[in-house]
Amino acid sequence: MATGRTHRPATRSRGIPEATVARLPLYLRALTALSERSVPTVSSEELAAAAGVNSAKLRKDFSYLGSYGTRGVGYDVEYLVYQISRELGLTQDWPVVIVGIGNLGAALANYGGFASRGFRVAALIDADPAMAGKPVAGLPVRHTDELEAIISDNGVSIGVIATPAGAAQQVCDRLVNAGVTSILNFAPTVLTVPEGVDVRKVDLSIELQILAFHEQRKAGEDADPAASAAAAAATSAAAAAVATPPPVARTATGAGGGKGPDGDVPAVMPA
Repeated sequence: MATGRTHRPATRSRGIPEATVARLPLYLRALTALSERSVPTVSSEELAAAAGVNSAKLRKDFSYLGSYGTRGVGYDVEYLVYQISRELGLTQDWPVVIVGIGNLGAALANYGGFASRGFRVAALIDADPAMAGKPVAGLPVRHTDELEAIISDNGVSIGVIATPAGAAQQVCDRLVNAGVTSILNFAPTVLTVPEGVDVRKVDLSIELQILAFHEQRKAGEDADPAASAAAAAATSAAAAAVATPPPVARTATGAGGGKGPDGDVPAVMPA
């Protein structure tokens, strides 16, 4: 079987936009679920809803793949699974190394979705000598001293960094110098890489902060109707005060018949 070194996906050379590439895994996940239920065809509207995008965007994305579906029938599920898998480079074997086998690294190593999606965990690597040789997810953990040899022996082009932030850049540099050209970074730091190396960052704390922002905004929107009602009431009261003449105090009329105390116009004073 071909390894990750022998072939690169053709998405860039074929001019597929990066935004479309980012959505292809969403379509593939939805299509795989349909395939597992033996659903033969799916409409653009149904697939778009399952993937969380609008149908016009989906049809545009698929046009870059040369797939337009059949009017009145929809898209062939199995063919689309193959087509997207091929475009993403998932019809071959991609050996991957995971560096940093703490709680997160161990969880990633135990994730069962890698193998079914074309990724083979070739090695688990950690800097702690006490971890060396310990089995995790059926693989013995290997020391970072072996990193370059492991990458060379397995033809690895994809590395996963799950180390603490302080060690991530050094690990990244070693991976790149050893020939790794794609990195998935779980460390809470920004990595500096040379031209030609792709980095995808996964920062769980940032994702949670974004969710917190949306929760705060929703809470504010929930409070707005009451605030708006109070503001409207205050505005109405002010308008009424302006429209209604203020009460006045009148002096008692004297013998002058409706005149003020000095015999001229009645005294009218604001209250």
